[in-house]
Amino acid sequence: MASGSKESSAVGKAKRDPNTLSNYNHFITTHTIANLEIDFTKKQLFGNVVLHLKSLTNGESQEIVLDSSFVDVQDVKVDGQKAKWDLAARSEPFGSPLSIKLNKGVEKNKQVEVDIALSTTDKCTALQWMTPEQTSNKKHPYMFSQCQAIHARSIFPCQDTPDVKSTVDFNIRSPLPVLASGLPTGSSDFQHADKESPATLLYTFKQQIPIPSYLFAVAAGDLASASIGPRSTVWTGPEELGGCKWELENDMEKFLVAAEKIVYEYAWTTYNVLVLPGSFPYGGMENPIYTFATPTIISGDKQNIDVIAHELAHSWSGNLVSNASWEHFWLNEGWTVYLERRIQAAIHGEPYRDFSAIIGWKALQDSVERMGTEHEFTKLVVGLEGKDPDDAFSSVPYEKGFVFLYYLEKLVGKEKWDQFVPHYFKTFKFKSLDSYEFKSTLLAFFSSDAEASKKLAGLDWDKWFYAPGYPPKPDFDDSLVRVCYDLADRWHALATGSSPDFTPSADDIAPWTGNQCVVFLEKMQTWEKPLPANLVDLMGEKYNFARSQNVELVSRFFVIGLKARAKSVYQPTSELLGRVGRMKFVRPLYRGLNEADRELAVKTFEEHKDFYHPICRAMVEKDLFGEK
Repeated sequence: MASGSKESSAVGKAKRDPNTLSNYNHFITTHTIANLEIDFTKKQLFGNVVLHLKSLTNGESQEIVLDSSFVDVQDVKVDGQKAKWDLAARSEPFGSPLSIKLNKGVEKNKQVEVDIALSTTDKCTALQWMTPEQTSNKKHPYMFSQCQAIHARSIFPCQDTPDVKSTVDFNIRSPLPVLASGLPTGSSDFQHADKESPATLLYTFKQQIPIPSYLFAVAAGDLASASIGPRSTVWTGPEELGGCKWELENDMEKFLVAAEKIVYEYAWTTYNVLVLPGSFPYGGMENPIYTFATPTIISGDKQNIDVIAHELAHSWSGNLVSNASWEHFWLNEGWTVYLERRIQAAIHGEPYRDFSAIIGWKALQDSVERMGTEHEFTKLVVGLEGKDPDDAFSSVPYEKGFVFLYYLEKLVGKEKWDQFVPHYFKTFKFKSLDSYEFKSTLLAFFSSDAEASKKLAGLDWDKWFYAPGYPPKPDFDDSLVRVCYDLADRWHALATGSSPDFTPSADDIAPWTGNQCVVFLEKMQTWEKPLPANLVDLMGEKYNFARSQNVELVSRFFVIGLKARAKSVYQPTSELLGRVGRMKFVRPLYRGLNEADRELAVKTFEEHKDFYHPICRAMVEKDLFGEK
């Protein structure tokens, strides 16, 4: 479906997404049919993809241009007839546009059907192929996709922009079970094995809600499932299923019910979670129907399942209502963090929302300080002309976006704001928007409220949208973090010699939640002088952080140890980097290890680089070796 409050704000104008080479201001994809087979031996998908495209002009264009990157295009048909087509030279980082010639212009609102025969290549950036040895039970290969931000074009030519949405039919043939970002309609059409290929089944899924290309998702492997709620299922490897079910089953429906009360009814029928192997590069990816999640949320203590609250919130923010381009990514992620914390408040109490926000502010600080307070990517609305959106990825759109929405809530009052939230998500349901449409919708909603309008009239929108660096810091409720800060202060006094009588013990943190330990560790990361190495060793001994199954704790403890040059954490850091591929942990740990022991950092990366997802591998290469 076209974006914006009208059929398409891009029609007849310049495209508002600078990260696509497609001419989606002339044609938009309305339906996608993916007929693909998974070949684990060759590590490729092959088959054909059919795009139904609607003309937005009265025959003004006799060419369809699609995004494509490293795809082996073999044949193109338009309405069943062979068509002339051409793949242009690569334009980094956007790939090679596929131009398809039409015999004549297409009347407005008329559809054309483009059928593309293709296979992926070994340069595909959206797919990770894992050998049996890289999986937990070492029995079967595994494959999963990650298309955000502009990687769908490396699976098949498409209009790879969040400003275009289409319904999707998935017809995926595979020797191993398949999941895709649609509702399953069955598996059938068994095909016997021959000498060339193993036996396969055809797995079919339908996505009847229009989605942008970055939400196209496929995974296949040795998968098992268990119910975790009346409308939710968890999928993962057979050996991990019990632990995943235990971690998630008591909270899934609570999250759903809480979210529905804040916004409106869940639109996607079922909400399920696929817990992926350790190399998955994100905490979660909000693929509709099946959230793809990192195994680091399965920590045996239920401390990290709020990642699921975040991905569930994407069912409204991002999936139903999408940013029109990655320059306005905060509309996806800022809103999602805001809804995530509202869900947390509904379940755990209002102070927990601000507790989570304090953790988020530290993540924002880390990003801003790393990039610099004047950096383009620390703005809420960023400029991405000619740039790879992956390079702009950080906690800024998440946390700065949250702070803006939190500020607006406080500005107009929570009761009034709570009426705007469902209005916003109804107004742009199935659509995409930019920051300017958000602004106009907000102002229009409150136009009849003199008090709220007066407050909004004084808002410096340009500063919020375009000023780099930090937003104004809210006055968060710190009632849940004071105890964490107090303990950190005692360690600081011990480190500086001002209170040498403090004797650390396991009892210091015994009653704490995992997130309180995170706040404690993050407080120490802010110190101008690092904790001395001998005290890092003492903390590790007394608090047992290094042996925790909670990677949120372990990674932060290792960052402190690396900064302190505590050699006791060097090798454990290297070992953790061989098990975890989530960029939230991998990138800071590599940066810290690189500064402490570059030789070990490079050796660790060379040893494990094939374990990482291509997106993660590329980012770490830039961190360690700079731009190529």
